[in-house]
Amino acid sequence: MRSMAHRERHRSERIGWLRAAVLGANDGIVSTASLVVGVAAANAARHDVLIAGVAGLVAGALSMAAGEYVSVSSQADTERADLDRERHELATQPEAEEDELTGIYVQRGLEPDLARAVARQFMAKGALAAHARDELGLTEELAARPLQAALASAATFAIGAGVPVLTILLAPAGQIVAAVAVISVLCLLSLGAIAARVGGASIFVGAARVTVWGVLAMLATATVGRLFGATVG
Repeated sequence: MRSMAHRERHRSERIGWLRAAVLGANDGIVSTASLVVGVAAANAARHDVLIAGVAGLVAGALSMAAGEYVSVSSQADTERADLDRERHELATQPEAEEDELTGIYVQRGLEPDLARAVARQFMAKGALAAHARDELGLTEELAARPLQAALASAATFAIGAGVPVLTILLAPAGQIVAAVAVISVLCLLSLGAIAARVGGASIFVGAARVTVWGVLAMLATATVGRLFGATVG
């Protein structure tokens, strides 16, 4: 007799931490590299550029953590409120909730009698879970996790921002702008490709869409830095 226990792993289960991690790493590289390129393009000394980079790393990591925690907490609050409402309706209007579940299954292609039978089974064994999944679209795998998102974003932002900061220390004098730009673009290409690979998408598309925006940001800040440096000089 075949075992009914068959557990498949789907890429959608990675959405919670993958989105936060990619956002953090991408923002860390792009924002810090852009900041560094802008300051360096204004003819600032290596020490000043390094201070700007480290400050951007610390401030950005904390900002990402706070922003992710607040936004994902709002999502979690909304999910919790919807579940509380469903719990109340199941306690006060069980027949109406069964009808609602039946209608959902009919819309998905089941015959009315079978849909009613399935709805009654779920109402008897896990009514709230059935409504959360089939009516609200809420599942355990995709549930909002504020702390996980905050930590993932902060950690990956710091790692991403560490790339341009480390480049400042290693780049030859007078070559900081070029070195930071080249290294950051290479890292963005790798990040986009890896994220796409993990998510099951095209690595070329993933690499391109991450890199294009990073290059545009660095070009913009380099232009501002050069204009500002020329004005001050």
